[in-house]
Amino acid sequence: MKYLIAGLGNIGEEYRNTRHNVGFMVLDAAAAASNISFKDSRYGFVAEMRHKGSSFILLKPSTYMNRSGNAVRYWLQKEKITPENLLVITDDIAIPTGTMRLRAKGGHGGHNGLASISEILATDEYARLRVGIGNSYPRGGQVNYVLGQWTPEELAIMKKRMPLAAEIILSFGTAGCELTMTAYNKAGKTLPDSDPDSGKDR
Repeated sequence: MKYLIAGLGNIGEEYRNTRHNVGFMVLDAAAAASNISFKDSRYGFVAEMRHKGSSFILLKPSTYMNRSGNAVRYWLQKEKITPENLLVITDDIAIPTGTMRLRAKGGHGGHNGLASISEILATDEYARLRVGIGNSYPRGGQVNYVLGQWTPEELAIMKKRMPLAAEIILSFGTAGCELTMTAYNKAGKTLPDSDPDSGKDR
């Protein structure tokens, strides 16, 4: 089986190590753990890893967040992967820093990257791993916060959580989305779908 794992973010030095680029961070950590590297290709930076008979195409779109759908569609078509085997990794201000929530489908909740993907694919029935970045910003400060740099304390938390994100990716491609959701929610490693913030997608 083949899977497309798209970690969302913005290219360019000004966006490096920003909260909005957590999708890039997760894929960089997963690639490093598997001793593989990304290649600059069409619509993004791409790497491939294998695990238990499954192939994972890791994609960091170079289209900028608002046009993530163009990159995702291209690589789904190129690799002949269906949306059922797509996992999108993105930031979420509605959950605490480092918390991870896997969902099989859902709305974009105002997140520009997810909105682009859903519009281009004409469906929101694809899995997404939302990584919490917290919301400790003043009223009206959301944009600056999301595009801001991690604090040292936040970065320490995120680095500790990267192995968990890699586990979830591999489980998604071997056990499937539903079983992965059950396993990690049950273990208390992610927020369950019934948590108070479950309707506050961003």
